[in-house]
Amino acid sequence: MTTRRAFLAGAAGAGLAAAGGLPAGRAAAAAPAAGTRAAAAAEPSPYVHAFYYSWYGNPDHHGSWVHWQQGGHTPPDDIGADFYPVLGAYDSGDYDGAVAQHMAWARQAGIGVLAYSWWGRGGYEDRLAAGVLDAAAAEGLQIAWHIEPYSGRDGASVVDDVAYLEEAYGDHPAYHRAADRGGRCAYYVFNSLNTTDWAPIAEIRDSALVMAQTTDVSRVEHFGGIYTYDAIAGANDPDWAGVAAWCRANDYVWAPSIGPGYLDDRAVPGNTSPTVDRADGEVYDRSWGYVLDPEKGGPADWVTLTSFNEWHEGSQLEPASSAPPLPVYVTFEGAYGRTGAAAETAYLDRTRHWVTEFEAASGRG
Repeated sequence: MTTRRAFLAGAAGAGLAAAGGLPAGRAAAAAPAAGTRAAAAAEPSPYVHAFYYSWYGNPDHHGSWVHWQQGGHTPPDDIGADFYPVLGAYDSGDYDGAVAQHMAWARQAGIGVLAYSWWGRGGYEDRLAAGVLDAAAAEGLQIAWHIEPYSGRDGASVVDDVAYLEEAYGDHPAYHRAADRGGRCAYYVFNSLNTTDWAPIAEIRDSALVMAQTTDVSRVEHFGGIYTYDAIAGANDPDWAGVAAWCRANDYVWAPSIGPGYLDDRAVPGNTSPTVDRADGEVYDRSWGYVLDPEKGGPADWVTLTSFNEWHEGSQLEPASSAPPLPVYVTFEGAYGRTGAAAETAYLDRTRHWVTEFEAASGRG
């Protein structure tokens, strides 16, 4: 498996800004108080999607460690991440435990759809998908698909992937169906520019919403939408107005990606690529502002969040422990003015606030 690091390091060459500095702007606002409109929102939004990873395993469930040891670490206390999960080094097959909690947290945050990282049929994540769908259904959430760059992936294989996923899981109540797009499911294609010939997906355009990861509209023929994934670019005054206008003119979904920060030093020791400090929530607030800004084409059709639980890259909204087992870990201390255990869910609660603002700005709130 590859991480997002290789993509982000070369993002500028693909037309996505990847500057590491924080743009000037307002300071992070305090988290909304209980009883405000943001806190009172009830249903998760089907227009807010978060990238979700089921590539974790531990000896209690899987029989061995999976992914937590990235970067040469020795879990459970020493993991390949700069933050440490409240749930510890969990297993993505622990459906009644960690996965059920993830779905409850996603609902708490107002996230209606999780874009499931999928590395091909029969793989580790594919074998776990049914259980994740069940857990999502229990919370009234949906699962879309993030088709990763597995070996041999091309336009024809993605057509086959969509057919496989529809056959294997399409009847599940949690299988994503976009009501605003004719009931089509979203299939995000990470690193889509690595393939030059996407003509085969033209045959499924009316039945599947295949999303290109780029802002280069000359490279999206036959797709049905555009997303960016890159939360580094999304934090640095992105130039989105043109692509947003093009998407609306051509009936494409515009689903820019934003996140709370980026930090992968423990997962990729010795790297020199950019990081984005969370600045106690300032980065996340500013990024949501870009999504809503009319001068940047806002409000977007959908918002994609990078990420729910990509711990290796430190982009997670999932709660991080305020008392990690080793002093090497960063915490959410100070996020939106919160301290201690109260800070652990600060980004989930702030997401709920912004989801409500997004729904209102889109005329749905």
